[in-house]
Amino acid sequence: MESDEGFARTAARCLKELMTSENPGSQSGTAAPEALRDLLVEMNDLKRVRSAGRTGSIAERLFAQGWGRLTGGASPDDVALDITATTLAATRLCDLDAAFLTAAGLSEEAASAVLIAGFDAVTGELDPDLRARLRARLAPRPAAAFGSLPGFVAALAQQPRAGVTCPGRARILLEPPENHAEHCLIVAAYGVCLSPFYRADPGTVFLAAMAHHFHNAAMPDAGFTGEMLLGDHLGPIMATTTVWALAELDEPLRTQVERARAVLPDDATGEGRAFHAADCIDRVLQIAQHLRGASTTMGMVLDEWELVHAGPVKGFHDRVLADMRIP
Repeated sequence: MESDEGFARTAARCLKELMTSENPGSQSGTAAPEALRDLLVEMNDLKRVRSAGRTGSIAERLFAQGWGRLTGGASPDDVALDITATTLAATRLCDLDAAFLTAAGLSEEAASAVLIAGFDAVTGELDPDLRARLRARLAPRPAAAFGSLPGFVAALAQQPRAGVTCPGRARILLEPPENHAEHCLIVAAYGVCLSPFYRADPGTVFLAAMAHHFHNAAMPDAGFTGEMLLGDHLGPIMATTTVWALAELDEPLRTQVERARAVLPDDATGEGRAFHAADCIDRVLQIAQHLRGASTTMGMVLDEWELVHAGPVKGFHDRVLADMRIP
């Protein structure tokens, strides 16, 4: 079995190959925009950021918020832009969101300015036109309408992803596992960010990503290994469990979701390429963040991240650590 260092090298190589391999469907001849790499790495942590008084990670809650907007009658295009803009602002601000800021006494205008500052801090490499459209979504706006949440929303949030699996080999479980709601939300936001590169419709990519694991609302995730062991039974089981989730949606949303999901089987369309790039990047970065944490040294934390940071008592802190021989 490969070492953690080996897996780290593999993850880095996969991501680099994704960002540089040939793809005749893109504008530049490359398969993905490498300039967005750092943003996508940082966004991935929203699957792991939680706050007191709020259930689940930021990504899990934004997944539910997105479906609430969709069942409330908002168009997929509007929801794609709103949720992605909120996700990008949260990348640095975490749960310092509009609801908290206004509850703490800020005006809607002041809260909007904070959100835009967070958005601006991470979006310098986004396509300029898309960036402008997303940024505008953080301006003060009337309260959105929310519909009732389908049962699959909570089910996907409760369904852990399989970890690293490969037929013929024992699985690698990295704790805590992400859930399917978190994965779908991040893939959806990634897909919107990547959509200009592939000349893809962001609303379609977003909706396809939000719905691409419908089958896992009922079907436990045994990963690639389990899928191979199911053999010819895999397709019918996935079709059945997907229909169960679709049946929870009313028209016209059900038809909109079915149309968006039509891009999932291949990379023959710009929307398919944007989705599959987002899905692949998220899967690799989810594992890479575990390995990055495992390979972090105390020297890096103290020297590069300034765990004991500058301030009026830093000198005293340094002497305390030295005298205690810590670390």
